[in-house]
Amino acid sequence: MSWNARFRPAFLLLSALLAVVLADAQDNSVTRDIDPELRRLIDSTPAFDNHAHPVLAPSADASDRNFDALPVDNMAPQTDPVAWRADNPQLTAAWRSLWGYKGEGPLNAKSMADLQAARTRVKQREQSNYPAWVLKQAGIETMLANRVEMGTGVGPPRFRWVPYIDALLFPLDNSGLAAGTPDRSQFFPLEDHVRARYLEAAGLKAIPATLGDYLRLVVTPTLERHKQQGAVAEKFELAYLRSFDIGDPSREEAASIYAKWSKSGRPDPASYKLLQDYLLHYIAHECGRLRLAVHLHSMSGGGSYFDIAGGNPLLLEPFFNDPHLRNTRFVLLHGGWPFVREAGALLQKPNVYLDISQQVLTFPPRTLAGWLREWLETFPDKVLFGTDGYPFSDSMGWEEATWIASHNARDALGLALTGIMHDGEISRERAAKIAEQVLHENAEGLYVSGR
Repeated sequence: MSWNARFRPAFLLLSALLAVVLADAQDNSVTRDIDPELRRLIDSTPAFDNHAHPVLAPSADASDRNFDALPVDNMAPQTDPVAWRADNPQLTAAWRSLWGYKGEGPLNAKSMADLQAARTRVKQREQSNYPAWVLKQAGIETMLANRVEMGTGVGPPRFRWVPYIDALLFPLDNSGLAAGTPDRSQFFPLEDHVRARYLEAAGLKAIPATLGDYLRLVVTPTLERHKQQGAVAEKFELAYLRSFDIGDPSREEAASIYAKWSKSGRPDPASYKLLQDYLLHYIAHECGRLRLAVHLHSMSGGGSYFDIAGGNPLLLEPFFNDPHLRNTRFVLLHGGWPFVREAGALLQKPNVYLDISQQVLTFPPRTLAGWLREWLETFPDKVLFGTDGYPFSDSMGWEEATWIASHNARDALGLALTGIMHDGEISRERAAKIAEQVLHENAEGLYVSGR
């Protein structure tokens, strides 16, 4: 039985209720500019969320930090986009829909206490079902949970796991890399901690002396263990740690560098990069063998020191062109902004996809619809729905972020497809088919049926 046959009836009622809530928060011109039949289909279709960071159920440890290997809440301040700020009017709509909150935003101390009390009532009612309840409110059937590890309330079938693998790219002394920026001074100790967990799981206290043993005893077993534990992809936050400029050194070069520096000493940056480049190719190849997709953060990231130029997805083209990696499926998370046309062009590679997560929390639907339309006109079978629901702040937790992102994504999709349809490029039936592809079918093919 198809997803629509199984789940659409419940979402029809939910979407109707949410439309009422959103009426006060959205520009009515957006709704008017979407074809009504297409609007009903998009709002009633359960989504497959390609990327988010859900938090464990409230019955679990309240200090859950495993929603990210590199949490961004302690970084040097950046200039936040307008949509992330506490006066975003969509937050009020989310609070009202999710918690029955009666007040307005932005919040003061009193209204924040009221909001927290309303959240607590729902959490106490839902208990371990709470994360799944959040998905239902946002019209999401399945969410890929980008977490260090899964836990209470965040598990199959509603949540599928995407663990982090960057830590295995940096097996040597990382003190030189940590000195690069204030952000990286936080990030590399966190990566060292994740790698220590992977070593412990492999029964080791330190990295092996040779590259061959490191690959055989640590890297491959970690990937295989993740697969056995239910992972459907591996996540690289590489752009936070170094450039996308990935070379293709030989195994002999990489083994020589590893042997020289594995026992002690700080590797020189140029040599260490070659080792990382080799490990990137090795891990991507192993992911292809294991039918694990490779996720790459590809949008300008958080913090004031993020290397935007180094995150240009076109730098990945030689990597994607490696014929040994054509069985590996790559997903550019967040659609590559500000390099949206570059990211879209990479979709012509047979094994490259992208999603709209994070963009739907950063840009209004009408803005996002501009480049989304271009992607849908060229490669509609390679574009994935996503939210990047994340615990951003006290006023926008992963719940509000997921809810807002889901609605913005549906509006942007409706605007883009209506424009294509009105220009006579596609029929209404074809527009409906593309909507279903983006909302869930493309992801189903990528992760479930293996198409």
